[in-house]
Amino acid sequence: MKRVFMKGCEAIAEAAVRAGCRFFAGYPITPQNEIPEYFSRRLPEVGGVFIQGESEVASISMVYGAASAGTRSMTSSSSPGISLKSEGISYCAAARIPMVYANISRGGPGVGSIQPAQMDYMQATKASGNGGFKMMVLAPSTVQEAVDMTFAAFDYADRDRNPVLILCDGVIGTMMEPVVLPEMKSDEEVAAIKNSKKWAAIGHKVDYANRGWIQPGNWSTAIMQQGNEEAAVMYENWQKNDVQVEHYQVEDAELVMVAYGISARIAKTVVDKYRADGKKVGLIRPITVYPFPYKAIENLNYNQVKAILDVEMSIPAQMLEDVSLAVKGRCPIETCLCSGGNLMKKEQVMDAVAKLI
Repeated sequence: MKRVFMKGCEAIAEAAVRAGCRFFAGYPITPQNEIPEYFSRRLPEVGGVFIQGESEVASISMVYGAASAGTRSMTSSSSPGISLKSEGISYCAAARIPMVYANISRGGPGVGSIQPAQMDYMQATKASGNGGFKMMVLAPSTVQEAVDMTFAAFDYADRDRNPVLILCDGVIGTMMEPVVLPEMKSDEEVAAIKNSKKWAAIGHKVDYANRGWIQPGNWSTAIMQQGNEEAAVMYENWQKNDVQVEHYQVEDAELVMVAYGISARIAKTVVDKYRADGKKVGLIRPITVYPFPYKAIENLNYNQVKAILDVEMSIPAQMLEDVSLAVKGRCPIETCLCSGGNLMKKEQVMDAVAKLI
């Protein structure tokens, strides 16, 4: 198939359009500005709507409204902008409104730096908003994966009636790579998807007994608990059925790195380098950082694996907590970290591996 050379942010936007996204509302912030810029040009071409809201709060509220009407809808931002959108994302989770959003992460906390980082892991996987809700969180390590995950995210969102997050660092968002784009959904397919949503505010009779509401706050405590119980079952099913993970050279590995996103891509080059020198190094790459691939780490042969190296662009380490839960004290865990917009370097990871070897 034909390959196209695209920047990560623009490729994400095009993949969303091809998946049937017909509404986007957002607000400028580096390093994700190319996403709303691309949507502003592209959506009018397919009969969609682009709005630059007056703020992040306004933008997520618009997405909440458009998605409530059954339209495949999306927003995006970077780190502190995602924090501002967290209340609206929580509203979507409460009302079971499917939507997709992308976080092209930068340094932090606070306003931080505009350079890439992986310092939003905890926010993405543990506390994306109030109320303890969860989301599927997909973490690409290439622009092609960003395309494929964005396209699939809309199906996940509609399946679960729940927000889905594409968690990218600023490197993936701003780098350019050749990609194969998915086929464009036809106007008929897009209309059929919308009309299939019997819960949506498009003239259907609302079925409150099956959580067919749009406005949160209009239910009793009993129904609210029922909704939380249903969500808990959904989260358990994700752990059983939707975990995605890459095992790279782990079969005989004595040292296993765990990394996601751009850090995993760098770690993979380190594996190749040490393998060429006869060193038994491997990599486990979470593709879904939620649900986290605990079993992939739990099931390692700890008679063989002597150490785990957590590699991430965050200080303090954040994914380390999930790695530790999976290792259960069966071998030492060390870290290789950078933060604040400093990029992980191959040499830094190689030095960390050399010390452990």
